[in-house]
Amino acid sequence: MLRHAVVAFALVALVACAGPARTALNQPPPPPPPVPAETVPPQPSAGYVWVPGSYTWNASTRSYVWVPGHWTVPPRGYVWVPGHWETTSAGNVWVDSQWRAAQ
Repeated sequence: MLRHAVVAFALVALVACAGPARTALNQPPPPPPPVPAETVPPQPSAGYVWVPGSYTWNASTRSYVWVPGHWTVPPRGYVWVPGHWETTSAGNVWVDSQWRAAQ
């Protein structure tokens, strides 16, 4: 379980550092699968926040991949934004989960 949390944290940190990943589609995106139930483990210590699990879009397989939730210390002045679809003039775009500066 701890190993999965460390891998998930590393994946999220890498995505956050790289900026939002955007994948354009010409056709409407499929709806994501139902969110699986997650058991939130106890908070490791004060200052940690729970980042819930979420789906990310794998463009090469055209499928969603579940990234489990994890505890983390948030970057100061940032908020967690789950992955989501945005409609733009270029088509439907998937924006991966990321830390975004609070406004």
